[in-house]
Amino acid sequence: MTTATMTSKGQITVPRDVREDLGLVAGSKVMFVKLGPRDYRIVARTGRIEDLFGILHRPGQRPLTIEEMNEGIAEAAAESGMRGVRNEP
Repeated sequence: MTTATMTSKGQITVPRDVREDLGLVAGSKVMFVKLGPRDYRIVARTGRIEDLFGILHRPGQRPLTIEEMNEGIAEAAAESGMRGVRNEP
């Protein structure tokens, strides 16, 4: 288990093995996600929004209409047992 010590100014040096595992470099951002009392998760924020472009693209698949999307969402909600979902025309 890797550990680090906080300075009197509240700073911690992220150990090398953790930086490498998370892909952190100088200037990288990290997010602290609270999971419970005294329990946090550190998440690397190394990507850019532009990196997500085309992630859902499937060659040869035609785009869905809004109506088809709404129908799919309603069907999935019904299958999952969701209550109170309005089915508007």
